[in-house]
Amino acid sequence: MLNLPVIRWGEPYTSLEVDEVVHFATGEPIARVSRANGGLIQRDMRKAARAREALRAIPIDELIARVGGAGELYMHAPLPMGDGTQSPDEFVHAQSASTGLPERMCRANMKKNAFVLAGMRSILTALTRGLDFEVLTRGHGEERQVPISYQAQSPVLGLVLPSNSPGVHTLWLPIIPLQMGLVLKPGPQEPWTPYRMAAAFFEAGIPREAIAIYPGEADVGAAVLDSCPRSLIFGGQATVERYRTHPRVRVHGPGFSKILLGDDQVDHWERYLDMMVESVFVNSGRSCINCSGIWASRHTREIADAIARRLADVRPLPPDHPEAALAAFTVPGAAEAISKAIDRDAQAPGVTDVTAKYRPGSRLVKQRSADYLLPTVLHAASADAAVARQEYMFPFVTVVECPQAKMLEAIGPTLVCTAITCNEEFRQQLVDAVHIDRLNLGPVPTTQLNWLQPHEGNIVEFLFRARAFQTAPLD
Repeated sequence: MLNLPVIRWGEPYTSLEVDEVVHFATGEPIARVSRANGGLIQRDMRKAARAREALRAIPIDELIARVGGAGELYMHAPLPMGDGTQSPDEFVHAQSASTGLPERMCRANMKKNAFVLAGMRSILTALTRGLDFEVLTRGHGEERQVPISYQAQSPVLGLVLPSNSPGVHTLWLPIIPLQMGLVLKPGPQEPWTPYRMAAAFFEAGIPREAIAIYPGEADVGAAVLDSCPRSLIFGGQATVERYRTHPRVRVHGPGFSKILLGDDQVDHWERYLDMMVESVFVNSGRSCINCSGIWASRHTREIADAIARRLADVRPLPPDHPEAALAAFTVPGAAEAISKAIDRDAQAPGVTDVTAKYRPGSRLVKQRSADYLLPTVLHAASADAAVARQEYMFPFVTVVECPQAKMLEAIGPTLVCTAITCNEEFRQQLVDAVHIDRLNLGPVPTTQLNWLQPHEGNIVEFLFRARAFQTAPLD
C-alpha cells in the first residue's frame, strides 16, 4: 500500500492523522494519505511568495518547454508516488479503483492532460491574446507603442479539487507556466492526478518550492480558500451559491449544458442524433459539459424516444472492460437518492420517463458495494417542469418542448450551448445571451472543447489585473 505525504512546497511531510483511499467495490485500502489541517496551511502560506519568485527566475518560454516534458513523463514514465513508484498502468488502475470511473475513461483523461501540456504555448498565446510573455513576468511592457501593465493578483493559485471527474485538472495545468505556484487540495477519492502531475513537474525541472499539496477534510479546503488571494473550487449548486459573489474565488459547479434545435432545423433532427447522444453519454455523463437538456418546439417525444433507444442496452461492466461506459457511484446511498429524486420529478404533470419502457428493471443497479444508474431520458411537455433544470452525474437528459421564442428566457444559466439553427435573428439572440458561457453554432457536441477557447472564464484575466501604466525619464 502506498503512503502519500502532505507536500509542503515540494517537501514531504507525514502527519500522525491519515485517511485511507479504498477500492470502490471491495473496500480494500489502496493508499494512506497524510491529513493536513488549516493551521498548517496558514503557516505555509507565509512562504507563498517564494513559489512565484522561483518560477519568475525561469523564462515562461522555458517553463512551457519543461511542462511539455512533464506531459511526456506523466503519460509514459514510472514516477514517484508517496513512498513508492507508480507506472502509468498502475495510475489508471488506482484512479479507477477509487473513483469508480472505467479504466478507459481514466486513460482518456490522461491523454487530455498530456495534450494540454504538449500544446501549452498555443494555449497561453490564446489565453493572453498574443501578449508578449515577458509582460507577465515583468508586470509591464509595451504593445503597439502603448505602455501596458498586467499585475499578478496572487503568487499562487489555490484549488479545492473534486473526486468525481479527473478531467477538471486541465484547468490548472497552465498555472505553472504563468509563473504562479500551485496549492492543491485533492479530492478524497482522487489524489492520484495531483501527486502524479507534481512528480512529473519536479522530474521535468519545475522548482519543488512552487507546488504544495494538502489532502484533508473540509477544513483544509476552507483554509486554502481563506489563505490564497486567488482560488478555484469545484462543487454542487450550494457551493456555487456560497461563492458566487466572492471576488477571490472562482467556483465551478453544475454546467446545465444544453442543445437547442431551432424551428428551421428541428424537422431534420435525425441528422443530429449522433451528436445529441454523444453530448449526453461521453465520460459517463459526469462532466459539467455533458448535455442535460435538449430543447425544441416540436418532435420532442420522437427525439427523446430515439435517444432512449440508443442508450437502452448500456449496462455496468467491470472497470477494466474495454467497453465499460458507466461510472460507479462511490458514496453510499448517493445513486439511490438520485434515482428517487428522478422518480419524484417524473410524477409531475407532463413529465415522462421515456427510458422506462426500454429498461428491464430498475434504473438503480447494485453490484456488491457499488451502485450504478442506467442512462435516463425524460420528456417534459413544458419548460415549467422542475426537471427541465436538473443535472446529475450520470447519462441523464431531459428533452423539453418549448417554443423557440421562449427558449432563451427559459433555459437559465448554461455553461455550454449548442444551437442548431440557420436563422440569423435567433443566432444573434444566442450570441447576445449573457447567461450562455460557451456557444456552439452548428452541430458541435457540448463535450467537444477547443482548448484555445476557455469555457469557464479566462484564467489569465482572473489571475492578472490590467492597469494603467506610464513611465517618464528621470532628470
